[in-house]
Amino acid sequence: MSQKGKRLMSIETLLNGESKNVEYKLTPPSRSINYTKTAVAFANGQGGCLVFGVEDQTLRVVGIAEDKVFTVMDSISDAIVNSCEPLIIPDITMHDVNGKTVIVAEIAPGLQRPYHIKSLGQEQGTFVRVAGTTRQADQPTIRELTIEGSNRSFDQVQCLGLSVTEKDIEALCASLTKTAKNNAEDPAKVKTVTEKQLLQWGVLAEQDGQLVPTNAYAILTGNTAVRSVVQCGVFKGTTKAVFVDRREFTGTPQELIEESYQYVLRNIHMGARFKGVYRQDVYEIPPDAIRELIVNAIVHRSYIDHSSIQIAIYDDRLEITSPGRLPLGQTIERMKQGYSKIRNEALASAFEYMGYIEHWGSGILRVLQEVRDAGLPEPEFLGGDTDLRINIYRNGSETGSDDGIVTGLRRDSLSDDGIVTGLRRDSLSDDGIAEETTSKTNAAPNATITVLPSQKERILDALRKNVSISISDAIRILGVQERQAQRILKSLIEEGSAVKIGAARATRYAEAKKRTEPHE
Repeated sequence: MSQKGKRLMSIETLLNGESKNVEYKLTPPSRSINYTKTAVAFANGQGGCLVFGVEDQTLRVVGIAEDKVFTVMDSISDAIVNSCEPLIIPDITMHDVNGKTVIVAEIAPGLQRPYHIKSLGQEQGTFVRVAGTTRQADQPTIRELTIEGSNRSFDQVQCLGLSVTEKDIEALCASLTKTAKNNAEDPAKVKTVTEKQLLQWGVLAEQDGQLVPTNAYAILTGNTAVRSVVQCGVFKGTTKAVFVDRREFTGTPQELIEESYQYVLRNIHMGARFKGVYRQDVYEIPPDAIRELIVNAIVHRSYIDHSSIQIAIYDDRLEITSPGRLPLGQTIERMKQGYSKIRNEALASAFEYMGYIEHWGSGILRVLQEVRDAGLPEPEFLGGDTDLRINIYRNGSETGSDDGIVTGLRRDSLSDDGIVTGLRRDSLSDDGIAEETTSKTNAAPNATITVLPSQKERILDALRKNVSISISDAIRILGVQERQAQRILKSLIEEGSAVKIGAARATRYAEAKKRTEPHE
């Protein structure tokens, strides 16, 4: 919002219809609360203008009688100043539109949130703008506004009822460091996280000489003291009327990112592109864009709002919904231009260290570029008042090769509990001939799974670049189901090219010649 004297928008734009930032009143209502609550909503949001003298349904300019203009302007100003708390001072001006006078009361976004109607109290008198209408704020929204007004970050506030020991702190430092090394091009350059670093980020705080955990600590350790859930689902058609499969993931941010990312990859189509004699697997939606949006949702969501992140896969699109209104000063337009407004300061610092965020504000720009390069429609950004929803529209099951040949591959879409959702995958033999196969969970244990030389080479390349990899890493690198990834890794072990380290969920794989001691 601009400063006083510099209009939010031109009078011509103000007359284009009601919106999130514009509301019309034919005349000042006899009960001032009918417009002061909108002034409160504007102050709690991105600001806005009340336009008096315009009919909202027809956009007909009726105007305010000339002999009453100044009296009306004073009454509007007095009503807003006297009714709202903290103090809201409107910028009130009059404008001539085709010989008729309209009055515009401009409200700047406030810094002392939450604003409310005095007579109603904070709980009943706090209002916000949602989809161009003024609505009473619920408790999570009021808490969010309170955090904004105190210039604090919710994730840096002490997590009440949660305690921490030295052993707990050491475990978190080790977990963050391990993730950072796994995500780094050169793990040797990654510095180990320390207790001091956690304090600096706001993951820990000091109280009465003792270390206490903040909400960020609870989130980073997957503690249920702060709800952090990702709900994933596959739906038939373009609505939620009929679901094919659904899962709910909980845990640390690292686990949420990996599990939801793999879920999406398992349930979208995959094709192949040829460059000469080499085949490259290609997903219909760029995997890096998918991962970036999931990371963005987890680090920037409102954790005051107890809703879940929702990832929905429809026939025509991938939809990711992140709970919480956009932070103060952020808009969808600014987001798409690369402007970053950090809601969770401690999480953002930890995510940057772990390699999930490269440069603040660059993530959405990368998503836009990757989707554009894939020949898909530009992602759709919706909401911002109560949540943020981003749609990436799917391109169908076919992918063209550089020479115009379409491989027509589709990815198996198995639910995590083994239910086949009916999608089919075509496989290519080593000589490039398409062989149609169907993946079923009840296949014979000794059913043949073809291991391509190119798949082995991709895993070996990853092993050369990293100290070790997990089965999830192999699935991501190859873009295959877990069973296929396990078969490829087993083949490399049998050849003596790779070794298995650890057991059960801690299992990792390393290049045979590099292994000396088990990886942390």
